[in-house]
Amino acid sequence: MLRRNTAAKEQWAGLHQALDRWLDERQDLLVRYCKIAGLPPYQQNSEQLPAAAEIREFCEILIDYASAGHFELYDHILEEASAHNQSTLSFANQVYPLIADTTEIALSFHDSYAEVLDTDELPSFITDISALGEALQNRLELEDKLIALLAAHEVLGAPQ
Repeated sequence: MLRRNTAAKEQWAGLHQALDRWLDERQDLLVRYCKIAGLPPYQQNSEQLPAAAEIREFCEILIDYASAGHFELYDHILEEASAHNQSTLSFANQVYPLIADTTEIALSFHDSYAEVLDTDELPSFITDISALGEALQNRLELEDKLIALLAAHEVLGAPQ
């Protein structure tokens, strides 16, 4: 996931200011995800859960990222696509509900863990973080396809 985001940042850097900020936020989210999931290079004892504060901070970043996508970037992309190219708009309208499905998984994770105070009582954390990881991976693929299509059609326009 981290490599995918690094490649996306390299490919689309400077295309649009909001996109640059959003890709930076995505990088922060993915680094934090790897930390709390115990993925390389942040491996931890498989029976040891991350600190409650780390989980809460991750949940904040997760919600900020999902919100920025939905309420800032996606709306802008759909608006630009509808003004420029109907096939691009059609594709965006197909992808958007799939991205929304991943948002539901993120919101569910947030609702379950955003206020966690003690990691001793998290029996489904490993299962939930794994499901979230799969949803994030799907989301990255969908977002990258949408951005690539829009960039190819120059729908995002010049940097602002």
